[in-house]
Amino acid sequence: MRSNNKIHPKKFGLYISFASIMMMFTGLTSAHIVRQSAGNWLEFKIPPIFFISTVVILLSSATIHLSYKSFLKGREQQYKWLMVLSAVLGFAFIVLQYEGWQQLNAIGVDLKGNPSGSFVYAISGIHAAHVLGGIGAIAVALLHAFSLPFKVTPVRKLRFELTAQYWHFVDFLWVYLIVFLVMQH
Repeated sequence: MRSNNKIHPKKFGLYISFASIMMMFTGLTSAHIVRQSAGNWLEFKIPPIFFISTVVILLSSATIHLSYKSFLKGREQQYKWLMVLSAVLGFAFIVLQYEGWQQLNAIGVDLKGNPSGSFVYAISGIHAAHVLGGIGAIAVALLHAFSLPFKVTPVRKLRFELTAQYWHFVDFLWVYLIVFLVMQH
């Protein structure tokens, strides 16, 4: 008797990538704590724009979720436009991150200065790179949404589910990172 409880290989691959990304950020945040205890650490407040970007990325998580649910329910227009909104919010997050880096620089926290600032740039920059990867996945999903006839198939459902799961992952990873950075600065 064959069990149907096996995880799809693509989902397994995605979950393995989540684990490796988490290990990388755990290493970065651990290095941050170790280096902070060594002294010569610049104290500064995280610019408020990073909190605005947090709200934006959480909204994008909600819109991609609603888009996926609309896809499953056959609500084609709602599914498409919520996905467009998710992509726009993803781009807005990147723009807000860039503005946050500009604000850090304006208060004297630059990339090459004190290690305290360097860690903030590295952690938020590497995360932004992962968000850009998610925007790429959403772009492919948008291409499918607007170029293929609307039809809920197992392949399209899986592809969209994987995209949404990755997007939720990078969104909630940012929540962990911003809470960590605020607690450490």
